[in-house]
Amino acid sequence: MLFKQQAWLRQKLLVLGSLAIGSLLYLVARVGSLDRLQPLCPIEGRFGAHGQAEFPLRALQFKRGLLHEFRKGNASKEHVRLHDLVQQLPKAIIIGVRKGGTRALLEMLNLHPAVVKASQEIHFFDNDENYAKGIEWYRKKMPFSYPQQITIEKSPAYFITEEVPERIYRMNSSIKLLIIVREPTTRAISDYTQVLEGKERKNKTYYKFEKLAIDPNTCEVNTKYKAVRTSIYTKHLERWLKYFPIEQFHIVDGDRLIAEPLPELQLVEKFLNLPPRISQYNLYFNATRGFYCLRFNIIFNKCLAGSKGRIHPEVDPSVVTKLRKFFHPFNQKFYQITGRTLNWP
Repeated sequence: MLFKQQAWLRQKLLVLGSLAIGSLLYLVARVGSLDRLQPLCPIEGRFGAHGQAEFPLRALQFKRGLLHEFRKGNASKEHVRLHDLVQQLPKAIIIGVRKGGTRALLEMLNLHPAVVKASQEIHFFDNDENYAKGIEWYRKKMPFSYPQQITIEKSPAYFITEEVPERIYRMNSSIKLLIIVREPTTRAISDYTQVLEGKERKNKTYYKFEKLAIDPNTCEVNTKYKAVRTSIYTKHLERWLKYFPIEQFHIVDGDRLIAEPLPELQLVEKFLNLPPRISQYNLYFNATRGFYCLRFNIIFNKCLAGSKGRIHPEVDPSVVTKLRKFFHPFNQKFYQITGRTLNWP
């Protein structure tokens, strides 16, 4: 009898112990989550000197939970009304450039609790068919957010498409525009590598980079090749400056964002008039991937897709040298216009 009582008691203690451990783990996760979701400015209680309203704690608490349900389409109109959620037009757009790091920049900015990102490229301003659907169609493509949050989208084709600057200007002449750039020759090779991978997946042949980038008749750089044209940043920027002052642009160094992301993100926070919230805690280097991954809180981490960081094919060094020499005067003009000098050869 005594033996049975002892066995029963041990079983009870085991159950209670399991419940205690489970509760402790929940509290640890909860504390980690709430630590991530503290008010943006716990001292001032405001965004800063720009007079925006206090950011409610409940907005931060629901950002990774309730907003996720809206993205999946699992929330009702009543939830929208109760939580004051809206679909806002972007207050900032990452307009380019292709293979400059636009996806990495968008995902990293999403670490900030005041930022909500559109998960897909909308291609509203660069696609005539989409643009004809009107601004309300565009708004409905945006994620649900709180009024105090900033919605950001990215479509890198915007930077090089002629009609886009005027179209964005008509929507919002004071919008903030982000351009992330990489060393032009590296960017062109990365552009080629992505197209090459797509061709190989379909068992199609493709020219070598050297044959596309260099005109065989003149042995000079082939400016008709799109990957080369995209890397002439100053030519595209000059078209945007017909509509927007340079103060509305911020240049992000895509090469530095890969190697040392935090300083670049802090510059973007300042440009967007956001209180500093992204810290080294949110970024950790993944040695296996060779890239920084994102830490939102103690239980939620995220790395970029495996397609990022493709291995580039070997390119004839003489072609690399020719391209860098070609891009050099355009780079110098780009530095002069933007006021930012980058460490490009």
